Amino acid sequence: MPFTAVLHSEWSKIRTLRSLLCALGAVLLATVAFTALGGSDSDSSDFDPLYSVFLGVVFGQIAAIAFGATAMSAEFRGAALRGSLAAVPLRGRWFAAKTAAIATPVLVVGLAAGAASLVVGKSVLGAKADTLTPVEQWRGVVGCAVYLTLMALLAAGLTAVLRSGAATLGILIPFLLIVSFVVGDVSGSAADVLPDKAGQVVFHESWDGALGPWTGLAVTALWTLTALCAGAWSVRRRDA
Repeated sequence: MPFTAVLHSEWSKIRTLRSLLCALGAVLLATVAFTALGGSDSDSSDFDPLYSVFLGVVFGQIAAIAFGATAMSAEFRGAALRGSLAAVPLRGRWFAAKTAAIATPVLVVGLAAGAASLVVGKSVLGAKADTLTPVEQWRGVVGCAVYLTLMALLAAGLTAVLRSGAATLGILIPFLLIVSFVVGDVSGSAADVLPDKAGQVVFHESWDGALGPWTGLAVTALWTLTALCAGAWSVRRRDA
């Protein structure tokens, strides 16, 4: 079966599951809603207008992770994976199509969420957002889409290894909400290479760490690539 046909088949699985469509909607809703709420509190001494405009991404990533984990874990329920591999015996091709089918809608929704956050965030901040340059604004929008896509794929790769969406969410969500913050406060620059901390540099107008906006996303991409390679190995080597 050609790759385009496999990709179409995997996308059909995603768009026919209501829970996955709701997760995609939650990515947009959470990102924009929390941007509006966070932008209303902009009186702190370390105020960063760009980060305030895209603050909702910190919460939107939870929905992106849930989407990636749920989309991949659906294959490990019952005999779903056996059916998929019976139709596509080349496991590497199937896994590539699956990850592409996960990444594409998140990228599109991420662009929409980034653009909406920019409009909402600037509206909430008012004159405090006037210092943002067009380059910084476009960097935030594109960074939002890329970052959310990478986090969804990170979850998908880890789910392929663990074969459980619940286990993936049980690891990643506490890590992002608790561990990453604690490590960031205690270890300083060592936390800069964590997948979320590194990727979120793109949303800062200025950053004191060693990573820049795009090198930070590159570090997140390396984490994601590692998870996907491990997931591909697991799919190829383990019984369906």
